[in-house]
Amino acid sequence: MEKEKYYISTAIAYTSGKPHIGNTYEIVLADAIARYKRQKGFDVYFQTGTDEHGEKIELKAKEKGVTPQEFVDEVATEIKRIWGVMNTSYDKFVRTTDPIHEKQVQKIFKKMYDKGDIYLGKYEGLYCTPCESFFTESQLVDGKCPDCGREVEHASEEAYFFRLSKYQDRLVDYYEKHPEFIKPDSRKNEMINNFIKPGLQDLCVSRTSFKWGIPVDFDPKHVVYVWLDALTNYITNIGYDVDNPSDEFHKYWPADLHLIGKDIIRFHTIYWPCFLMSLDIPLPKQIFGHPWLLFGNDKMSKSKGNIMYADDLVNYFGVDAVRYYVLHEIPYANDGNLTYELLIERINSDLANILGNLVNRTISMANKYFDGHVENNKIKDEIDVELIDSINRLELKLEDKMSRLEIGAALDEIFDVLRKTNKYIDDTTPWVLAKDDSSKDRLETVIYNLLESIRVCAISLSPFLPDTSAEIMRQINITDDNCVYNESNIYNTSAPKPIFQRIDKEEKLKEIGSNN
Repeated sequence: MEKEKYYISTAIAYTSGKPHIGNTYEIVLADAIARYKRQKGFDVYFQTGTDEHGEKIELKAKEKGVTPQEFVDEVATEIKRIWGVMNTSYDKFVRTTDPIHEKQVQKIFKKMYDKGDIYLGKYEGLYCTPCESFFTESQLVDGKCPDCGREVEHASEEAYFFRLSKYQDRLVDYYEKHPEFIKPDSRKNEMINNFIKPGLQDLCVSRTSFKWGIPVDFDPKHVVYVWLDALTNYITNIGYDVDNPSDEFHKYWPADLHLIGKDIIRFHTIYWPCFLMSLDIPLPKQIFGHPWLLFGNDKMSKSKGNIMYADDLVNYFGVDAVRYYVLHEIPYANDGNLTYELLIERINSDLANILGNLVNRTISMANKYFDGHVENNKIKDEIDVELIDSINRLELKLEDKMSRLEIGAALDEIFDVLRKTNKYIDDTTPWVLAKDDSSKDRLETVIYNLLESIRVCAISLSPFLPDTSAEIMRQINITDDNCVYNESNIYNTSAPKPIFQRIDKEEKLKEIGSNN
């Protein structure tokens, strides 16, 4: 039987510099969803990559004394390295300087032009170079860019425009008929009230004031402007061709989920759908504008000196600890907060106390009382039924939370079972049972139940904490990967090895301070 497909993408990272942990959160979030879908038997295609054209790149390359291509090659390599450090399992890393992408962008531009959806005009207005975005006076906030808060400048140049206004009514109709298209709902309301109701303005889709972009092949003094170039990566890299789309394109499109930051929701939920309508291509099924990860409740920026990088955090705390924090601590719709202190507290409370302690205690008891060989004697008590029920309900609870992209809540469900399992130890007192030879069979059942709970939780954790999950499965030494209680397993546990150790906060902060 053919597997159901699932195409998930991140936004492509802009190659202006090394991504900080806030930028990196998105790839970890997408990775957890992709791994979960694979675990559920989907044929997953997970795409990420880099956005490599634009005036900002041209300026940065000039400052550094290198060509734009050399500049983006270096940054793209660094981004790939960071994605590797975070143990992400993408299927394709795309680059917008790839010749195949560039050729298709030219063909897409020409198709839209031939259709009358792109026309030549003149742009006069306000431009933010860092955001590579044009704004009207009414869209500015305190006279500055509404996205980044920087100064804007007046720009005037010949440009090609896309008839965004032509698709306004169709777009509104699509929103109404597909309520799941934009999530969270607050993002959809923002698009309707701030951008669509005032009336969509035609969109500038070419520039002549810089050269680092894809040339418009029938008018080469123009380069294709960033959003038409960048957004089309989602189709060009799975074989879209204006003349003859590939089998892969027909298999995977439409995308099931575009996972993007809330700051670029406008481009993905207004410009991108209208481009696709112009090309007569189905729209993606869902666009999720995730919140930001703030540093001490403040947006990360180099000028503020409050940037944290993923590879530094991994060096201090380990990859799965960092993955856990960003996946658990960023709410579904609201910004999350990161400080070293908060990260240490979460590692100690959840990963060391609840998870690590449970695994270590249980394997130690299995080895001490049964030389590591544990089977189920089925000497049941009411308290066992409660624990087994909570284990068996976990899979459905996870499905519910993951279907709504509530990743932090999904982790809470797993840790709820882990907490109940720790309480089960306190309630059954295995160390007391061990003193009574007549309770040996009951003791083995208790240890068996603990191991089964750990097994199911480890499997459930694997999309989020893949290395930790694999290490737990190695220590309990079992291959059963079903997410329900199995009363017939046989365990032969290895020597216990700490999964997570408690961190001395003062010592760790001193270590971090001395390295900064």
